[in-house]
Amino acid sequence: MHFLPENIDEYIVEHSQKEPELLYQLNRETHQKILQPRMLSGPYQGRVLSLLSKMKAPNSILEIGTYTGYSALCLAEGLADNGMLHTIDVNEELYDFQKKYFEASEYNSQIKQYLGDAIEIIPNIDSKFDLVFIDADKPNYPKYFELIINKMNQGGVILSDNVLWSGKVIMDVKDDDESTRAVLEYNKMLAEDKRIETVILPIRDGLTLSRVK
Repeated sequence: MHFLPENIDEYIVEHSQKEPELLYQLNRETHQKILQPRMLSGPYQGRVLSLLSKMKAPNSILEIGTYTGYSALCLAEGLADNGMLHTIDVNEELYDFQKKYFEASEYNSQIKQYLGDAIEIIPNIDSKFDLVFIDADKPNYPKYFELIINKMNQGGVILSDNVLWSGKVIMDVKDDDESTRAVLEYNKMLAEDKRIETVILPIRDGLTLSRVK
């Protein structure tokens, strides 16, 4: 769904920073070989993630939902010199694809891949986070938030993707639409939680920016 007129969207992309060559190749190969390539963050949102990370200069990043590794590499661009990015995905078929691009990047030594259920993995990561990016299965968004909120450093930033869910957040919800109900619950949770300050940015499918007080 285009939330902006397509010609305006094209203008925005044309006048924004372009993706680095490695990410261009990752983007291209994802579209050639991987199912559901629309799950990729893409060049424009990737540059948004990169800039937000660079402004924060985090020592520790957590990403929930690696997919093919595009967003992880964007976020890694802002890491502090000795910083570490932890990225979790449940799809074992994508692990080697991710690893190939991580190893080809300058951030190889600063990225740690995890394969499995994020709900089980997150409590065992011995770190507090300056930046978290949530872009995984929508029904577990509220659980992910509860797992990470007490592992955030003060002033830390939580980014949550797909919070407009193709516009379904303002439509009548079907009884069997678990994902939309979860996104609605999650958006309400963030808006009302006094531990954070939250704004929704109308970027692509909706990106929430939450700052931990």
